[in-house]
Amino acid sequence: MSAEIVHLLARMGETWNAGDARAYAELFTPDADYITFFGLHLEGRQAIEDVHRELFKTSIKLEEGGQEPRIKRLSDDVALVISGGGSTVNGEPDPSRASIVTLTAVRTPEGWRLASFQNTRVSRP
Repeated sequence: MSAEIVHLLARMGETWNAGDARAYAELFTPDADYITFFGLHLEGRQAIEDVHRELFKTSIKLEEGGQEPRIKRLSDDVALVISGGGSTVNGEPDPSRASIVTLTAVRTPEGWRLASFQNTRVSRP
């Protein structure tokens, strides 16, 4: 299970950096909930694709590497994933964009997909 979920997360980065909104959205369940760092709640795969199609026209890319995700198995078919990372803008690292992401991965007939995504900017209290 863990290797499949790590691969799913890697595909997120690959499709994001390729600017492929359709392939990015396909990593989510059709009824996924996706909450951006500023609180926009996207409901469903189509909304995820539509918003990212516009976002991918910008110069924001995800940084390679990052921390290892924490994967907590909740059942044979569901896992809680906590991961972090950063991004670049115009090829330059932007520390203000460091985030921690909480996801729910579920096993579907198509393989592992993401049913939820919550992105929060890292900050100091």
